[in-house]
Amino acid sequence: MRIAGLLPEAVSLYIWTMIRQRRWAALAAAAVLSLPLVQESAAQEPRVPASRAELQLSFAPVVKRVAPAVVNVYGLKQVAQRNHPFLDDPFFRRFFGGQGFGRERAQRSLGSGVIVDPSGIVVTNHHVIENAETVRIALADKREFDADILLRDQRSDLAVLRIKDGRERFPAVEFGNSDETEVGDIVLAIGNPFGVGQTVTQGIVSAVARTQVGVSDYQFFIQTDAAINPGNSGGALVDMAGRVVGINTAIYSRSGGSLGIGFAVPSNMVRVVVESARGGSESVRRPWFGARLQAVTPEIAETMNLKRPAGALVASVTQESPAARAGLQPGDLITAIDGQPVDDPNAFDYRFATKSLGGRAVLLVERKGRAINMPVALQSAPEAPREEIVIRGGRSPFTGVKVANLSPALADELRLDTATQGVVIVDIAGGSSANMLGFRPGDVIVEVNGTRIARTRDLEAAANKQSRVWEITIQRGGQQLSVTLRG
Repeated sequence: MRIAGLLPEAVSLYIWTMIRQRRWAALAAAAVLSLPLVQESAAQEPRVPASRAELQLSFAPVVKRVAPAVVNVYGLKQVAQRNHPFLDDPFFRRFFGGQGFGRERAQRSLGSGVIVDPSGIVVTNHHVIENAETVRIALADKREFDADILLRDQRSDLAVLRIKDGRERFPAVEFGNSDETEVGDIVLAIGNPFGVGQTVTQGIVSAVARTQVGVSDYQFFIQTDAAINPGNSGGALVDMAGRVVGINTAIYSRSGGSLGIGFAVPSNMVRVVVESARGGSESVRRPWFGARLQAVTPEIAETMNLKRPAGALVASVTQESPAARAGLQPGDLITAIDGQPVDDPNAFDYRFATKSLGGRAVLLVERKGRAINMPVALQSAPEAPREEIVIRGGRSPFTGVKVANLSPALADELRLDTATQGVVIVDIAGGSSANMLGFRPGDVIVEVNGTRIARTRDLEAAANKQSRVWEITIQRGGQQLSVTLRG
């Protein structure tokens, strides 16, 4: 890779990082020998390169180590190809026999992935394999394998796969500690942009703890200017020690190409998801907090006499939750967890979600100008027997929805207020009445034609009643919406 155009400070930092990590000893030794003698105190800090030879160092050793573990991921799904407006009409299909209509075609999604275990465990983005019926993995050496989906975690936009080959030990990479990643660190992004083949790009960490990206529930990303393009999703963001510090996930772009603003899921979140899959779980078990948090605006900061608008403000606390048992109250301001600063609710959600179950985390809380340390238990949300039913048949607006009774665990999974009670939509069949009417997973059905909906059976009974007018109240995004449908 040609690096002559790099800033001298960046190359110097690269040299120092490799020496500090005691990796690539031969390369580090060559770099040191080429430098003029300096005082020991000066050698402790990054400095401007002193010769042209210092600008001719290469990232090749890092790439050679990591690249074999970066793979291409293909998600395949058969979809019906509909090209006539009358295709859904039963009489039309009977008359023409359906010939020439509704043929299936393969729909393929393309992304990247990283082998994180020699047994063939691969981590990628959830959106790369979302709705895929079969998944294939292409290695850097061009070989291809089928893969099983071990775990899908839409909340973090991560998925874990396993290559279907129990005989081989695959090249794998190790995770770094993303909490140690700093702005200005040099990183490499490796993936398969636009399907052209494995590609390596280089840049720096532009920011950490980005919380306003909007691509998953956990808004806490590493930002980099290393070029990330479509197809890079699920690829590796690696440091100069060859460790994965993030999984490339999204870009900010007006054209579809890289503008130097890319985002990666931090490796500490990735590690939690991978460990859940290794343990045989089909979902990620995370600690349950049991409080609703809100951001601190400048106006709130002024009212509370805060130096700056930062922290996570407790808006409400669920009874019998870990937050309640820890003693948290509405109006408390969380400023740190286990010594790590919390600037907003998204930062707290990420920090708390990456804690291991069992034991306690210590919150630093401001209450009426006084700082308090509050230990909170790290335990999973209680899961009541999960009753799910699918509304079928009939002419009701709910045909095609799968609903479940809300429990604290399900409310936490769907990012609902854990105090919410009722029936929630967890899935909707494509092309169904409910789908066409605009219902969404996560909608809480509150009332139908004047009847309060408290359990799934209440909705089933209401949906089976014949009615020409449907008055429906739902809760969505914290707001209550009412609509009247006439059939």
